[in-house]
Formats: sequence, C-alpha cells, structure tokens
Amino acid sequence: MIRDITLGQYFPGESGIHRLDPRVKIVMALTYIVALFLVKDFWGFFFAVLVLSIIIKASGVPLKFIIRGLKPIFIIIIFTFTVNMFMIGGEVLWQWKFLHITREGLFIAVFMAIRLILLIIGSSLLTLTTKPIHLTDGIESLLKPLTVFKVPAHELAMMMTIALRFIPTLLEETDKIMKAQMARGADFESGNVIRRAKSLIPLLVPLFISAFRIAQDLAMAMEARCYRGGKHRTRMNAIRIRKGDYVAVFLLILFVVIIVAEPSIKGLLV
Repeated sequence: MIRDITLGQYFPGESGIHRLDPRVKIVMALTYIVALFLVKDFWGFFFAVLVLSIIIKASGVPLKFIIRGLKPIFIIIIFTFTVNMFMIGGEVLWQWKFLHITREGLFIAVFMAIRLILLIIGSSLLTLTTKPIHLTDGIESLLKPLTVFKVPAHELAMMMTIALRFIPTLLEETDKIMKAQMARGADFESGNVIRRAKSLIPLLVPLFISAFRIAQDLAMAMEARCYRGGKHRTRMNAIRIRKGDYVAVFLLILFVVIIVAEPSIKGLLV
C-alpha cells in the first residue's frame, strides 16, 4: 500500500509533456484543478476525462502506474462518497431505519468522487513528468514577482520541492521499518480499523528519527557544496518558453473556455 503512493515521484521520459516548460505545467495543473470545481454536470467531467486521457497518453506514463497511486486514498474516496450519499436530503430512493439514500445525495456522491479522482490524477501528473530541479526552478520563477515584497521565492520553492521529493523516500523508509518490526512479531494487518491504526503508533518514533537523519544528511550535503540560497545563484540550464509551450497554453485556454461555456453549449444543443 505504501509503495503505491505516486505523489512526489518522477517517471523518466522524453515525451512532449516532459519537455514542456515547468512553469507552464504548474499553471496547467493549477488551472485544471480550478476548472474541476467549475464543472456543474457529468458532461463537463466527461470532457475533463477526455483531456486528461490525451495528456496521459502523450506523457508516456503507464495508466496502471497512475491508477496505482489512487489505492492509498481509496478509503478517503469511499468515506467522501458515503457521507454525501447518506447526508444529503431529497427524493428518497432507499431507507432503512434512520439511514436513507436520496437521488440528490447519490448524484452528489458520484459527482464528488469523480472530482476527487480527477484532481489527484491531474496533480500527480505534474510531479510524474517534471524533474525536481525543474520543478524548483518553475516555482521560483512564478514566485519571483513576490520578491518585491521581500518574499524568499527561491527558499520557498526549494522547501516545497524537497518536501515533494522526499515523500517517496520517507514512504520507503516507513516500509523498511514496518518490515523490520513485522520480522520481530509486529502485526499491522489483523483486527479492525482502530486496532490497525493503533498498531502504527510504534512506527512514529523510528520514522521521526529517520526523517531527522535524512534532513541532517541533506543539510550537510548542501553545506559541503557551498549552498547559500538563491542570491547570485546561476543555473546550468535556464528554462525558456518554446513553441510547444505556447501551443499548450492555447489548448489550456481553450479547455477552460469549453468548461465554463459547457452549460450554455449544452442548452443550445438541447
């Protein structure tokens, strides 16, 4: 389960999506997420799924690898679906004592579950197709205008990228600790949900120690390489906007326009 988390991982490739400017990909990911909250019906989600499928195909990232990343948050999706299905009032379709399922609740439950799945897949594609160093440069470049207000753009970008980059590292460390404790007789799989949650508490202390050790090693490595922050820092490969990036921005604008205008378009067709 832990190894199934794909957030923060990079999938090597030479596709057109991989070669896009990181700033463009960050803006595309954020815009896609915002657009998902503007969708009002399933036709909008159908179009969002179609666009996302084309991007996945163009990126060369295996669909199984992306879907595998949904497994760890499957419980959250089920919880969201269940809460919306039973808590929304309306036309009752099924009832047993105090529990009831309404037509409106079922619609919202499915609607929210689809939105959550698309949001996670769209967000994971950003890190899967962007190298950590390029992600840092992209975030820093987007935050650079805020330096007028003395916002440390480079340091913020570095912290966010390191946090994303070390998610897989910490998950791998957690997996090692779990296997070590299971070899000593620990049980993480039997019992109900509460018992399983309590069995994970002994993992926290060694995991925190390991995280601080990794952070110290990283700090010493950066210090040994004379890292002094973003001031007067140069780059081996400067990021530049290319023709493919302009095409991506145009398609992004077209996507947003269609999502916003979709109810009106559907009304005209009907």
